[in-house]
Parts: sequence; C-alpha cells; structure tokens
Amino acid sequence: MSGTPREEVMLPGVPALPGLYRQALGLAARRRMLRAAVAPAVPAVQHRADGVRVDLGALTRFQQLLGSAARDAVPSAYVHTLAFPVAMSVLARPDFPLPLLGMVHLSNEVYQERPIDAAETLDVVAWAEHLRPHAAGTQVDVVIELRMGAELVWTGRSVYLARGVRLDSAGSDGRRDEDRPSFAVPTPTGVWRLGADTGRRYAAVSGDWNPIHLSGLTAKALGMTTAIAHGMYLAARMVDQAVPAPSGALQWRIDFATPVLLPGSVTTSFTRAGDESGRRTDVVGWSAKRRRPHFTGWVRAE
Repeated sequence: MSGTPREEVMLPGVPALPGLYRQALGLAARRRMLRAAVAPAVPAVQHRADGVRVDLGALTRFQQLLGSAARDAVPSAYVHTLAFPVAMSVLARPDFPLPLLGMVHLSNEVYQERPIDAAETLDVVAWAEHLRPHAAGTQVDVVIELRMGAELVWTGRSVYLARGVRLDSAGSDGRRDEDRPSFAVPTPTGVWRLGADTGRRYAAVSGDWNPIHLSGLTAKALGMTTAIAHGMYLAARMVDQAVPAPSGALQWRIDFATPVLLPGSVTTSFTRAGDESGRRTDVVGWSAKRRRPHFTGWVRAE
C-alpha cells in the first residue's frame, strides 16, 4: 500500500455488479445533463468488505467454463472475480473522475502468496491511484488486497483506460501506436475459439455484466464496434493453462494490446522456461488473420 492517507469506507458486503453498472449509468446521465465538472484526481478512499466467502456453485461453473478440473483451491483469476465488485464500487463513486461504463482493461498483475482454499473467509480492500494520461485518453490503477486475518494472501493491480477522456491535470502525453515495437509472430502452440456468447457466458459466472462484452448492440451503444471478450476471461485461461494446479506462490501479468472481437479466435503461444525465481511460462495471444497481438503475459509458479 502506498503512503497516501486514505479514508476507509466499510461496505456491508460485496456489492452486486449489476447495481453498480446501473449506478454508473445514472451518474453518466446526470453528468451529461448538468455538464458537471469532476475533480482531476481519484478520491482518497479505500473500500473494504470483510468476511467474503466463495460461492462453491459459482466457482464450479467458473472452472467448467475454463475447461479445468473442479478443485477446492480457488483459481487465481477467480480470486480477482470475487474481489472485483469491491474495486468497482470505488470506480462507481460520484467523485470518481472517469466514467466507469466503456472503460477498458490495459493490464493486470497479481502476486498470490499461497493457494487459497474455497472454505477460507477473506477480507477485501480496494482503492484507485496513479491517474495519468494515455495516448487514447486517461488511465488509472486499481489495487486490490485480500487477507486471511492478518495474512496478506493476494495482491492485484489492474490498469484501466477511459478512451477519449482528458482531464486537465492529465495532459495529452502518452505512448502512441507508432512507438510500440513491431509484432514478431511467435510459434503457435494452440488456438482458442470464442463464440459470440463468450462474453455472456463469462458474465454469468463472474457477475461482470459490462455491456461492452455482451452483444454487438450493447457494445455499440458505448462506442465499440462490436462485443469484445472480457480481459479477465483471457487472463483466467492464460493462467489456468500455464499452471493448472499451483501448489505454492503464484505471480502473473497480462498486458492487453487489441481487443478480441466476438465471435473470434485467438492463436496462442505458451513457452516454458526456468528462471531464478521459479518456473515461468511466457504467453502471447494474437490474431492470425490480422497478424496483430491481442495480449502478452507471463505466469510464474514458485
């Protein structure tokens, strides 16, 4: 946790994501109607929910969607799903400067200290920080911590982008597309084929009903060309395929380059190599047709 002092807001429980999306929709409408200005800074708060439990039925459906074996150990990406509504409640606040709806994932990085059992009770804390410019708008970090009592067991940092949103203090700098290194197509090791219903299927097991993932119609209403796959769905598949049953600490990162349009396919490359910290798998997912990357990432099991 950074040294910035934050007011702690205790939530009565994990909020429901559909309600947060409705709250964000109403807030966006009021801002448009009133042309209300927002402060160019994230609120100095952290939201907390204690006593969070895993829903075993939802966990099983999540594992089935990934095609993985049902186990009592909670998949690392599912831990993010469990805590995600607490983070979303920060982004849905009236004093949060970026519009929640239409915001897209740029990256996720997670460090998990040990396997988490489905029977454990967890406390979740989330906050936003590091508001800054991006070539396409404004980006922000969202940090989540999960503890079992006093033990920190899982930490995640997600970076989100609000396209086309410029805040006065954020300026207009940022990396441009032409600054990105050219993409060298790696040796493929597999293909993920994603149907038009992939976004709705993932929403059903994660609770993340963001309209940009559900259908072409709802995505276009928020400025997208068509529905796109959830970033965390891609991350979950990446981590599960790289390390299906981690027995110790786990660290992973995914960086998103271009959205995966639905329906569509992702060609993948999983390259395993040992390093000084443990077994690491480097991963690339790309469009074979367009020869453009969708994401790059890595998973390290210790």
